[in-house]
Amino acid sequence: MNLPLLASGSPLDHVYQWVYQKMDLGVGNSVFTPDGHITVMSNHIAMQLIAVLVLVLVIPRAAKRRATGDDVSDLTPRGFGNFIDSLCAYLRTDVAQPLLQEHTDRFIPYIWTAFFYVLCINVLGLLPLEPVTRGLVQSVYPDAHHGIGGAATGSLWMTGTLAVCTMMMIIVNGLRIGGKQFIAHFCPGPIALAPLLVPVEIMGLFAKIFALTVRLFANMVAGHVLLAVLMSFIFATYVAMGTYPAAGVGVIVVVVSVMFNLLELFVAFLQAYIFTFLTALFIGQAIVFHHDHGDDHGAAAEAH
Repeated sequence: MNLPLLASGSPLDHVYQWVYQKMDLGVGNSVFTPDGHITVMSNHIAMQLIAVLVLVLVIPRAAKRRATGDDVSDLTPRGFGNFIDSLCAYLRTDVAQPLLQEHTDRFIPYIWTAFFYVLCINVLGLLPLEPVTRGLVQSVYPDAHHGIGGAATGSLWMTGTLAVCTMMMIIVNGLRIGGKQFIAHFCPGPIALAPLLVPVEIMGLFAKIFALTVRLFANMVAGHVLLAVLMSFIFATYVAMGTYPAAGVGVIVVVVSVMFNLLELFVAFLQAYIFTFLTALFIGQAIVFHHDHGDDHGAAAEAH
């Protein structure tokens, strides 16, 4: 039994990052430059590029209006275009608008982009692309031992970068649109308590970004870890009891794995939705401010 060969086909391969090419920056070792290098190409980077290419080719085509001459028919989406249109309408009406209110149209392109980008990467991560693309990768990088595949959202660096993009949207637009109100919310109590409240609120901002990073990463990794555990039952049974009992366990594991793969497909959509919802929520908290009822009544009295 060749255990290394079996391990090479582990579902955890979808989680690992296989580095194909590095660049020496001539700098010291750090968190961002391990051994003074940065990664130029890896399976996770390649999967992100593929996701971008798929979205660029598919979404505009799905949103393209038909030209049949019938105005009603031309404006009515059909087939896959109807599915994309329904998702966009739902995200705008039921997710973004209640949270962003009058600012919805300003931020809905970012909301749509985040959703479809995360969703595409999650779904591509479920496809068994690695064995098919191994030869292609080795033709470019002869020393590579793996092809292109895996879920890029299984990397903390990738999910962290998306979360940082959201943080920049929060800070920049909070200052630009919210202005003094955005700054004031960092000290929601008496000014004397500012030395205590301001650090806590700043920590709260970073906690939001941490939640965006870890939630997406952990949920996408968990499914592959579970599949790896199920696969290990086959290997353990083979070692302990032989071929035929392992085959029986294998049948059960395959059936259960298919069900879990369907569950992972659901999770791929769910996590894209949760990431998008939290993004809209955090941006909304930075730019949408509600006055208390006392202020509203005072303003109404002055108007009269």
